[in-house]
Amino acid sequence: MMTAVESHMTYSNSYTINNETVYMTQEDDWDRDLLLDPAWEKQQRKTFTAWCNSHLRKAGTAIENIEEDFKNGLKLMLLLEVISGERLPKPDKGKMRFHKIANVNKALDFICSKGVKLVSIGAEEITDGNGKMTLETSAKEGLLLWCQRKTAPYRNVNVQNFHISWKDGLALCALIHRHRPDLIDYSKLRKDDPIDIVNTPKPDEKAIMTYVSCFYHAFAGAEQAETAANRICKVLAVNQENEKLMEEYEKLASELLEWIRRTIPWLENRTAEQTMRAMQQKLEDFRDYRRIHKPPRVQEKCQLEINFNTLQTKLRLSNRPAFMPSEGKMVSDIANAWKGLEGVEKGYEEWLLTEIRRLERLDHLAEKFKQKCSMHESWTGGKEELLSQKDYESASLMEIRALMRKHEAFESDLAAHQDRVEQIAAIAQELNELDYHDAASVNARCQGICDQWDNLGTLTQKRRDALELYLEFAKRAAPFNNWMDGAMEDLQDMFIVHSIEEIQSLITAHDQFKATLPEADKERMATMGIHNEILKIAQTYGIKLSGINPYTNLSPQDISSKWDAVKHLVPLRDQMLQEEVARQQANERLRRQFAAQANIIGPWIQTKMEEISHVSVDIAGSLEEQMNSLKQYEGNIINYKSNIDKLEGDHQLSQESLIFDNKHTNYTMEHVRVGWEQLLTTIARTINEVENQILTRDAKGISQEQLNEFRASFNHFDRKRNGMMDPDDFRACLISMGYDLGEVEFARIMTLVDPNNTGVVTFQAFIDFMTRETAETDTAEQVMASFKILASDKNYITVDELRRELPPDQAEYCISRMTRYIGGDGATGALDYISFSSALYGESDL
Repeated sequence: MMTAVESHMTYSNSYTINNETVYMTQEDDWDRDLLLDPAWEKQQRKTFTAWCNSHLRKAGTAIENIEEDFKNGLKLMLLLEVISGERLPKPDKGKMRFHKIANVNKALDFICSKGVKLVSIGAEEITDGNGKMTLETSAKEGLLLWCQRKTAPYRNVNVQNFHISWKDGLALCALIHRHRPDLIDYSKLRKDDPIDIVNTPKPDEKAIMTYVSCFYHAFAGAEQAETAANRICKVLAVNQENEKLMEEYEKLASELLEWIRRTIPWLENRTAEQTMRAMQQKLEDFRDYRRIHKPPRVQEKCQLEINFNTLQTKLRLSNRPAFMPSEGKMVSDIANAWKGLEGVEKGYEEWLLTEIRRLERLDHLAEKFKQKCSMHESWTGGKEELLSQKDYESASLMEIRALMRKHEAFESDLAAHQDRVEQIAAIAQELNELDYHDAASVNARCQGICDQWDNLGTLTQKRRDALELYLEFAKRAAPFNNWMDGAMEDLQDMFIVHSIEEIQSLITAHDQFKATLPEADKERMATMGIHNEILKIAQTYGIKLSGINPYTNLSPQDISSKWDAVKHLVPLRDQMLQEEVARQQANERLRRQFAAQANIIGPWIQTKMEEISHVSVDIAGSLEEQMNSLKQYEGNIINYKSNIDKLEGDHQLSQESLIFDNKHTNYTMEHVRVGWEQLLTTIARTINEVENQILTRDAKGISQEQLNEFRASFNHFDRKRNGMMDPDDFRACLISMGYDLGEVEFARIMTLVDPNNTGVVTFQAFIDFMTRETAETDTAEQVMASFKILASDKNYITVDELRRELPPDQAEYCISRMTRYIGGDGATGALDYISFSSALYGESDL
């Protein structure tokens, strides 16, 4: 049965273009018998084969026999791609008849999509080698498709066939203007200015095809130049985009490294302040750094890694070498710098807390030192003058005995104060060891007390040598007086505690002291009883007392007043201890409040980290579904930020209350901060990995089924379930997929999938490897060939040629980067496009 390719287009009686009414009649059938007579067929077969090869050579192939070479549809699809400049669906790679029919159908469907209707022609005729049908279809429809593409932008032109569509001559003028705008001013043409072919009711189809074929061959060079220019524009656009990403990476990396460089010296500065207020201000500055200044830098670091991974993926997909940042700006360099920052950061906070504890201890010791020194100096006042007196030289025997007893009482009192002097010296030594800022004055005061104490000891020994009397009253009164002095000192002693247990220990000690008061009161009464007995004896025997006890400096009034002072200090001490109990209870509430949240947030962060590490492995479905799931994870994580902020607030309250430990939780604020930052970074990286997988899939035409197969194979050998394979597992995976691997070949593959020698293979690297050989990318040779077409087969190209053939921005891009041509055949200002093309695919130092 005879078949034909025919473009059927039924028009109404009229239609309107640019407000002009155009009247047309329905298209008549064309005489296909005249077209396919034997002589014409032989000539057209030869002409059409040459015409096809003129296009196919651009793709590096050719045909010899149209019946045989178009059977499987592959070269027919390639021919339509070259003519149209568009990409057809991916062909079937099988060799069965149904594969061939499917490919031919894809070519015919593409023709129909351009408005060309095919009548009584199917893929089977071409697959079965129907030469006439192939010739008829390809010759006429290929030329028609070329005309439609070239005249599409022109008004009043609608090419649907080779007769009526050309009647007013505008289609021919449009073809000429498209390739040689200097010959015709198309804007001045009107439909009522006909050329000679309008004189026929219906132009002859063969004549029109002959005209158009002549134009096609005349403009073939321009067509070739346009294709070459399109290829160059595409390659340059990719390079410009990649350069922009490289510049952005370099800028962001430089800024982040500069910030780290400026921050580390601040964190390394261990110059301690002299006051608690100043050190607490340092701690507040550090909190501002952790909560305000550092989080944006964490995001910048994460974004930097994402940008780097995306750039490397784009470079791989465009057949470009991997991006090598400037020296010192590799992702690993930034990671090392960041690690160093976090190292000194942790040490800085520990140093701050240690310094605050040290200053707190110093303030306590300094106050205690001043208090004890003041009490000691008050006691020693006038003692040296008293011991230096020589009143015994003119005293009677009775008086000598009285002075001796009084002196022994003083010696007892002096010995009792030895412990206080030793305490003062011990406190001074500890202040020096803790680097107290005013250690000089402490040392001077301590030295003065020690020198005075030594002098008192010397004077006491001298006076003892001169006295012999012993006094019972003074001997008993002095120890009790010393006990009261010690009790008063203990009751006024300052204390520093950090837990309820410590304050309870002080309360217990205070209760034990209060239990001794009744016994002490008995001793007081006994001492006062001796004095009363003296008064009674003096009254009985009529002895006149001088009013001053000649045996001791202590009077009954001294004993009574000190005892009253002791009883007054006891309730004050009770009140002070209870106030401290209340403060420690408040601190304990803060500890429990912080721990309650931390014990929830810490495990939550750890759980989310584990879920994210498995989410891209365990989630079934398409990459888009995985992306949506990860976005939901990210949203949930971001919404959880308020809990972190609340915990930060409780942590700040704890630090302001000088709480440095918490037995109710193992999680510190630092643990939570680091875990939170790692969680944000991990979810961002995982989303970026899926985005890169989508980018790889779309660029390389991988189906969802193939991705699922790759994922299943990867998961099977991902034995640790961490999204990575060890080299041994990767080798086993390749062997299971049919690879015959020797040591040399496997080493080569490992350099592709693990260029940084990390010792693991990620899923993204696995996908890149599995799709690498099927990638359809441009090469340096193709770009050189395209430039050679624009340069009219010369080995160099001129500035004018670049500006004439390329868009302005890409022409200037080439001009600014091409080196001068140094060959002897070059014209003035000639540029070297060969070295430029090589550089596009060479080292990435653009």
